Amino acid sequence: MPPRTLGPDTTPFDVLGHDAAVALAKRFYDHMDEHEPALVAVHRTDGAGKVAPVVRERFAAFLVEWLGGPAVYSSVHGHPRLRMRHAHVPIGVEMRDAWLRCMNAALDDGSVDDDVRAYLRRRFAEVADFLRNRAEP
Repeated sequence: MPPRTLGPDTTPFDVLGHDAAVALAKRFYDHMDEHEPALVAVHRTDGAGKVAPVVRERFAAFLVEWLGGPAVYSSVHGHPRLRMRHAHVPIGVEMRDAWLRCMNAALDDGSVDDDVRAYLRRRFAEVADFLRNRAEP
């Protein structure tokens, strides 16, 4: 079977699959825990100061759905309403860039198809910029 490519009838989830989408979320938070303490600080954390498992699981469910997979997140939490859910967090350029560093590091995995990686880098940058609610930093 030839590799699937993104298109009108093929989502990033179709190409990645469920396990790879969940692994992407895990790598995202692993990188955050290791390299972005200011970003960790705006999340609920566990006793060790790492992003809490419940936060990781919720984001993984969101990411699966956002990538085109099953609507598990929405069935449990409702519409994502990203701007509203992030309004309490001061998101300026520095926070946006820290988030993107984490996501780009997570995407830099051999299991992520090059076309999917390029597409998701663009889309994540758009969403991260959309969520900015502070002019600077």
